[in-house]
Amino acid sequence: MVERFEYKRATMEDIDELVRTRIIVLRAANKLWDDVDMSTVEKESYAYYKRALETGEHIAYLVYDNGTFIGAGGVSFYQVMPTYHNPTGKKAYIMNMYTAPEYRRQGIAIHTLDLLVNDEREQGVSQIALEATDMGRPLYEKYGFVKMEYEMELV
Repeated sequence: MVERFEYKRATMEDIDELVRTRIIVLRAANKLWDDVDMSTVEKESYAYYKRALETGEHIAYLVYDNGTFIGAGGVSFYQVMPTYHNPTGKKAYIMNMYTAPEYRRQGIAIHTLDLLVNDEREQGVSQIALEATDMGRPLYEKYGFVKMEYEMELV
C-alpha cells in the first residue's frame, strides 16, 4: 500500500510547504486551535529550514497521494562531545512526524521513519532521539526506540 504514495526528499524549493506542515504538526501535537497565533514560529521555522537545508543539518520528507500532502517527517543533525557510548559525538533528532488522520495505519509513518533512519546511518549517526506523543509512542517502540532513563531537561 505504501508504494502508491510519493515520498519526496525536501529541497530549498519546499520551504513553504515544510513551514506549513510544521505548523500543522505543532497544532496537532499541542492540541492548538487554528486561531492561536503561530506567526513567530512560522517566521523562525522558515529561517531554520533555509539555513539547515543548505548546510545539511536537516533532512525532511514530504509524503503525497496524487499531489495531496498526507505526511511528513524530518531529522536534525547535531554534534556533541564524544562519549564512550557515542565516540563520534554525532546525534540526530527526529521531529515533525505527521500523517493525515485519514491515511494513518497504512505504513506511511514507518516508511518515513525508515527513510530518515537510513539517512542518519549514512551520516554515521549512532544516537537518534525523538519526542513521542501518546499516539506515536507504540510505533516508535515497535521500531526499537526506548524511553530514556537519565536525560533531563530544564524548561
